[in-house]
Amino acid sequence: MPIKISPLDNLPANKKAVVVALLSSDNERRRNLDLGIVPGTNIKMLFESPNKNPKAYLIRGTVLALRNEDANKILIKANRDDS
Repeated sequence: MPIKISPLDNLPANKKAVVVALLSSDNERRRNLDLGIVPGTNIKMLFESPNKNPKAYLIRGTVLALRNEDANKILIKANRDDS
């Protein structure tokens, strides 16, 4: 079965995924790396604001709010263990 890769902003609430790649560049890429958003990192979407932007993600034990336009530049693959 092929691995489905999608942007982070498509991750449903309470689902886990693994970061595959960052499509951002320069300062935005550096910020993501500094926040610990690197390939191989587990990430979970916790909840979203009423207008669905931004969304809160659990990354390395820290809750981060990311705008959809930023999350769209982070590619993920679904984690089989959604617990």
